[in-house]
Amino acid sequence: MKLLTLRRSVPVLIHILAWGLLGFALLVYQPLNWDITAPPQFWIKQGFYFSLLVGSFYLNTQLLVPYLLFRDQTSLYITSLFVTAVFVVVVLFHVDNWLNLPELMHRAWHPEGGPRKPRNVWAWSQPILVTTFLMLGIGTSIASVQKWQEDARLRLDLEQARVSSELSFLKAQINPHFFFNTLNNIYALTLIDGEASREALHRLSRMMRYVLYETGNDTTMLSKEIDFVQDYIQLMQLRLTDKVTVTLEQPTPLKDVPVAPMLLLPFVENAFKHGVSAIMPSRIVISIHQDGSQLEMKVRNTIFPEKNQSLEVGSGIGLTNTRRRLDLLYPERYQLSVMEDQPANEYLVHLNLNLS
Repeated sequence: MKLLTLRRSVPVLIHILAWGLLGFALLVYQPLNWDITAPPQFWIKQGFYFSLLVGSFYLNTQLLVPYLLFRDQTSLYITSLFVTAVFVVVVLFHVDNWLNLPELMHRAWHPEGGPRKPRNVWAWSQPILVTTFLMLGIGTSIASVQKWQEDARLRLDLEQARVSSELSFLKAQINPHFFFNTLNNIYALTLIDGEASREALHRLSRMMRYVLYETGNDTTMLSKEIDFVQDYIQLMQLRLTDKVTVTLEQPTPLKDVPVAPMLLLPFVENAFKHGVSAIMPSRIVISIHQDGSQLEMKVRNTIFPEKNQSLEVGSGIGLTNTRRRLDLLYPERYQLSVMEDQPANEYLVHLNLNLS
């Protein structure tokens, strides 16, 4: 509580200190170096002057700048500044006359007496106008910088909120998409092999724990993500025929680093969707390599005429959302290509990702 109170009082203390230094430099320091002793009425007038400068500053920063300048009423704003400066001059002129300061200052400068020259109002008002416009200009600059900083902070907060919301939406799309496909596979498996279906449910429950507890965080460990992919592959293999060859190459040794959860699965999921045939030989090769903070993943799958469509177009939710997640989470830090290799009769998805 004391720390919070101290933090709140810091801006007030800064304002007090700044006005103290500025008031001393503009209104006190020079008169103290005069060869005369100024009458008390002079210091009263300086007090009025200081109050008018402070009032003009806060009038400008709290009202004129936000309600006129920032609302594109520039002409009215400039007019208001001139009116404010003229008001300061007029008030000080009447204060001078009320305190009889012209006569008192003449006596202080000419104690031997002598006639007093008529006051040149324009020459007298020039330094007051310059000082007032200086205060107004400083106020405008400070208010503009604060507005720029606030706008920049607001834009950053909005962008972070947008990215967070979009990532949550993308993950919410990916996860049900995966489980919808997997449950369909298990349902089909129950009609063929009850033991295999029970094993599949066990693996699926382990994978669900991963999704529930790991994807709620921004990152998970690479080892857990690879284990999740391996569980998925083994789950899918339960329903595959011997005509399908699936190979998984893992990093050896593995350097565990943080990675976005559920990031690698859509590439593997697409390979099983497009690269598996019940009657024709096919293969899926998944290789994951690591070189320091660089992660490389290649997924190859066989092309079939009845499934001969681009992965970008025909992959459904997973691959499109994964590319968008990469844009948001790893901007300028990844390369993703999806290629059709006709001589090898296969698709290749190639991801290079910098996890540093």
